[in-house]
Amino acid sequence: MIGQHPELFGVPEFNLFNFSRVTGLWQTASDQVGFKANRRHGLLRTLAEVLFAEQTDETIHAAAHWVAAREDWSTSQIFAAIRDLVHPLGIVDKSPTYTMESDRLYRIHEACPDARFIHLVRHPIKQCESVMKLNYGVFALFVNSIEYRAGRAYIEPQIAWHDMNVNIITFLEDVVPPERHMRIRGESIMEHPKELLGEICRWLGIRDDDEAIAEMMHPERSPFACFGPITALFGNDPNFLRKPQFRQHTPKLPPLDGPVSWRNDGKGLYPEVIQMAEMFGYQ
Repeated sequence: MIGQHPELFGVPEFNLFNFSRVTGLWQTASDQVGFKANRRHGLLRTLAEVLFAEQTDETIHAAAHWVAAREDWSTSQIFAAIRDLVHPLGIVDKSPTYTMESDRLYRIHEACPDARFIHLVRHPIKQCESVMKLNYGVFALFVNSIEYRAGRAYIEPQIAWHDMNVNIITFLEDVVPPERHMRIRGESIMEHPKELLGEICRWLGIRDDDEAIAEMMHPERSPFACFGPITALFGNDPNFLRKPQFRQHTPKLPPLDGPVSWRNDGKGLYPEVIQMAEMFGYQ
């Protein structure tokens, strides 16, 4: 939604700063299929769009050649080149994988010391349920979100919810001046989008008029709000790609102290997860 602002350019999940060098996105032959191949779709779709004004198998192929010609570049150099290509628009990057390891967040700050950060939080139970619905919780496996009990291993997504937020909080408190980061609850955006989008615009120092806000209310107008060509299908949450339209509503949030649906032992959230959720304003 923020990326649809007339002064901004919202990109798919770049995943660039997961690595120090761009070759990290093309590590081994086994990366040609599956999750590791998907993680570069956002970069390729972006390059196809900004270099050739369309996303087709041919332009995705050409985008890959553009990267190959710069295989010795750092990810910071690649990002700077793309920022120049979309200038004077500002880039909005929302890659969830950046929060998996602190080093990735620090790379962003090193590459873009003038960046502003929005810490977007979500109710832990609703977030965990969403993770478990996507490919049977496979994302949790990639962040070592595993609990061992009674001699067996179980996917426990609340571990990832907690640890990723710890990474974000620690990073922001460590290196980012207070005026350059803000925290917003996703549910608040769902309920009061225009008010909060206006607040974000004023914080970013960009237009907050009715026309600009109206554009932000239509994320489906992004060139990346759909599945891409077969050679780069993703770059965003598949659920979003299937239904990218925004629907204003008041989310129904469960209590923090009840049992959770993904466990079969009747237990609920960890005490440290409840404590953090309460710090974010959940009850």
